Amino acid sequence: MAENNKDLERLVAEAEDGYDVDEIIRRRAGRPTMGSGPSTIESVRLSPELKRDLPLRSAERGISFSEAIREALAAYVAAG
Repeated sequence: MAENNKDLERLVAEAEDGYDVDEIIRRRAGRPTMGSGPSTIESVRLSPELKRDLPLRSAERGISFSEAIREALAAYVAAG
């Protein structure tokens, strides 16, 4: 409980000192860009088998589902 009070006191002191609005604006939240600009989110339908196998294969390679899908799409486009 004492630690919570210390955190609260620190936050109050910070608020009373004021915030640097310019610094807050400069700190852009969110994910880093991919490629030449902002990325988009696309929706795809997956068969039950693909939905089952994708997490297994991704885990084997130590990558996210999204990364696995991006790699597969990049390979498909490059092969075109």
